[in-house]
Amino acid sequence: MRKNNPFKLLHQDKGTSARAGILNTAHGSIDTPIFMPVGTQGSVKAVSPDELEDLGAQIILGNTYHLYLRPGDELLKEFGGLHKFNNWKGPILTDSGGFQVFSLSDLRKIFEDGVRFQSHIDGSYHMFTPEKVMDIQRNIGSDIMMVFDECSAWPVDYDTAFQAHERTLRWARRCLDHFDSTECPHGYRQLLFGIMQGSTFEKIRKQSAAGLVEMNFDGYAIGGLAVGEPREILVEMTQFAANLLPVHRARYLMGVGKPEDILDAIEAGVDMFDCVIPTRNGRNGTVYTLDGKINIKNQRFRQDNNPIDPNCSCYACSNFSRAYIRHLHQAGEILALRLLSIHNLHFYLDLVKASRKAILEDRFFTFKKDFLKKYQQQ
Repeated sequence: MRKNNPFKLLHQDKGTSARAGILNTAHGSIDTPIFMPVGTQGSVKAVSPDELEDLGAQIILGNTYHLYLRPGDELLKEFGGLHKFNNWKGPILTDSGGFQVFSLSDLRKIFEDGVRFQSHIDGSYHMFTPEKVMDIQRNIGSDIMMVFDECSAWPVDYDTAFQAHERTLRWARRCLDHFDSTECPHGYRQLLFGIMQGSTFEKIRKQSAAGLVEMNFDGYAIGGLAVGEPREILVEMTQFAANLLPVHRARYLMGVGKPEDILDAIEAGVDMFDCVIPTRNGRNGTVYTLDGKINIKNQRFRQDNNPIDPNCSCYACSNFSRAYIRHLHQAGEILALRLLSIHNLHFYLDLVKASRKAILEDRFFTFKKDFLKKYQQQ
């Protein structure tokens, strides 16, 4: 096993596979299960670092692809890493940029050595190799680095998914070898997670997990899901994939962010989540409440003097009415985007916090059932 395992499993719910644990990083410990707000370009849109801290965020996510293109990883290295650049004092996870590169289907070409792609900003050409992706994340200084992987689109045929999985394993080995031969330029320990691929094929998922576990990463991510497949397949494959991963390592389901999907994944034994849904949907007027989703743009809220969610204690709900926030949104005022983002992040972070409490008290199944009954009533 890898020395100094950063993850400690504290308790597993008696009725399900849901777990509560602690993930230790150079910039602090993280209580799991945890939701990670997405700060693609070094900033969680419309929310400041001190507001994130007040909301209870323990870790945020940055994007290797975007930070490499702008402002550049060498600049971040000069500043002492992303923590000092954006003044976020807690842990940071960076994805490898693999999903972004492979989503640029018309702007990239895959080679065995890596991927050549064009910048979406200015059309300039760049090459990502497993080694370069490690170097970029070293310069960024993220607490948790991700290997460079090939994410299959959905739907995908078996042979294409299998080839992507095999290339992902070869690249994972190269990432790990380069990671082990280099050091963080900022003087602290960074962690490296492997990424399981295999789309919706159980046989490939088994081989992917076995290959990654043999390499012995600090933690493991489940990639290649929530890319368009039906929800029932997402639930089934998440449970299947989680059971393939080591019990005493952190498990991260990448890009999954609907409340009901997070609860299903927690029940399956997943520890970490990220998604742009709470902030992106908030900016578009969608608000998450314990009674279900609402669209603040609806005419019925024009004279509504109630808070967004009467059950919520966040800044937005404690100080403003639905009518006022609707007015701000209709008028194009930036404050609306901030308030809705703050509320939705509070909702998500409170959801995983309450899930953890329920796990520690061996009542997660009941907690999930009661939550969904109320949440899905609209």
